[in-house]
Amino acid sequence: MAFELVRVKVEPGASLEQAARQARYTAFTDRLGEGDVLLTGQHRDDQAETLLFRLLRGAGVRGLAAMPEQRRLGRGHLARPLLGVSRVELESYARQQGLRWVEDPSNDNQQFSRNFLRSQVLPLLTSRWPQATASLARTAGHLAEAQQLLDELAAQDVASAQATTPFAWLGLPVLNLGPIARLSGARQRNVMRHWLAPLTRLPDTDHWAGWEALRDAAQDARPLWRLADGALHRAQGCIWWVAAGWEQACSEAVSWVDPRAPLDLPENGQVSLEGEAPSGGLSVRYRQGAEVMHLSGRGSRDLKRLLNEHAVPAFLRGRLPLLYRDNELLAVANLPGLDGSPNERWRLRWVAPTGDQSLS
Repeated sequence: MAFELVRVKVEPGASLEQAARQARYTAFTDRLGEGDVLLTGQHRDDQAETLLFRLLRGAGVRGLAAMPEQRRLGRGHLARPLLGVSRVELESYARQQGLRWVEDPSNDNQQFSRNFLRSQVLPLLTSRWPQATASLARTAGHLAEAQQLLDELAAQDVASAQATTPFAWLGLPVLNLGPIARLSGARQRNVMRHWLAPLTRLPDTDHWAGWEALRDAAQDARPLWRLADGALHRAQGCIWWVAAGWEQACSEAVSWVDPRAPLDLPENGQVSLEGEAPSGGLSVRYRQGAEVMHLSGRGSRDLKRLLNEHAVPAFLRGRLPLLYRDNELLAVANLPGLDGSPNERWRLRWVAPTGDQSLS
C-alpha cells in the first residue's frame, strides 16, 4: 500500500485544534477522486470524547450526534468503520498482531481541550462509571437518529416552500417565505439550517435575530440577513440566497464589437443577441441612476419605474445588463417587453453568474 506524506499549512486562528483539523481535511478532499473512499481510524472513545467536547461548547443536535459513520467528502466519501470499537480493544489487537504505531507527541499537550478531556476527564468518569465511554457513544447514536428525523422534516418543509418566480433564470436558491413563516420558531430554524447548510456557515442558536428581522419586516421593506458567506434577501414574498460578491453592483461598460457572437461580461456571466442585431455601435452598461428608456406606444419612461413594474429584486438591479447604442438605452436583458425591439426582430439574453464559481 502506497504511503504519501503531505505537509499542510495551519492557518493561525482562535483554535489551533480546529485550524489543524481543517488543514487535514482540506488535504484529504484535494486527493479524493470520484468514487474514492477514505477510511479513518476514529474509535468509540474518540466518539465519546467528541460528544463531551461539543456538549461543553453548547452544540445542538447535529453537533451532539458527533462523528457520522460515513459522509461525502469532496468527490468521494469518508468512512469510519471503527466507531463501535474501543481504544482498549484496538490496542489489544495491535499487540497480538505485533503491529507498531506512532503516538502523536501533541497528544500530551494539556493546553488542548480534547487532550484534557482524554487524559483527565474521561478517566475520572470511567473510574466512577466504567461504561461511560460506551454510554456517551451510544447517546451520540441516538442524537444522530434524532438529527436524521429533523433533516427529513426539514426536507418536507423545503419542498412545501418551493417558489416559482419570473426570475428562475437567475439560478439562485429561493424559497417562498409564507409557508416557512407559518411554522413554529423552532421548525423555522430547522428548515433554514437545512436549506442554508450547503451555502454558508451558520450562526449559533443565540444569533438568529437577523432571521426574525427579515421575516417580520414590513411588506414594502427590503430586509436582508447577512451571514458568513453571503446574504439572505427578501423580495416579492420570497427569500433568496445571494452568495458573497454576487450582490455587488457592476459598473464596467463593455463595447460589443461583434454582436453576432456572445459577449463575456467581467464577473457577470454572458450576454447574446437572438435575431438580427441592431445597427450602430453597441455596448453593455449598468445602472447608474436617472436612466430613461423609450418604449413604443408609451414614450419615454424612467428605468427605475420600469424595474418596479417588473418587480425586479433590489439585489439584481445593479447586475442587469443594459444594451446601449451610443447613449440610447435599447434593452434590459431578460425582462419581457424591455429585452428587445418592438417588432421582436432581436432580443437581449443574459446567462447570469450563479455564485462564487462564476465570480472567480
